[in-house]
Amino acid sequence: MKPWRLTRQAEAALIEIARWTQETFGPRQATAYADDLIARCAEIAAGTAAAQDCRRLIDPALPEDLRFVRAGQHFVIFVESPAQVVIIDFLHSRTDLPRRLADYQIRGEARN
Repeated sequence: MKPWRLTRQAEAALIEIARWTQETFGPRQATAYADDLIARCAEIAAGTAAAQDCRRLIDPALPEDLRFVRAGQHFVIFVESPAQVVIIDFLHSRTDLPRRLADYQIRGEARN
């Protein structure tokens, strides 16, 4: 398994997801869902998650290494290098993915 890390954006998104889930469904469900998202990150790092290429499915102009995996009601957006996996963000399934992913390319977050 490769080491993996969250960007500041991914960390903030995970905290917001847990906060919203706790307010909506209670602390037990918030903990369970956050644990599921973290487990999916570990699966990505282990190479066992069924990842998809953002360019092929969303926009051919996106960076070639930008990928995603579905986790519950969210997409885990990440880049992978030989040395590590960087989790860029957690986006809800109702998010405008092409627009949000284009924002990453413009800001260069997929590289940091």
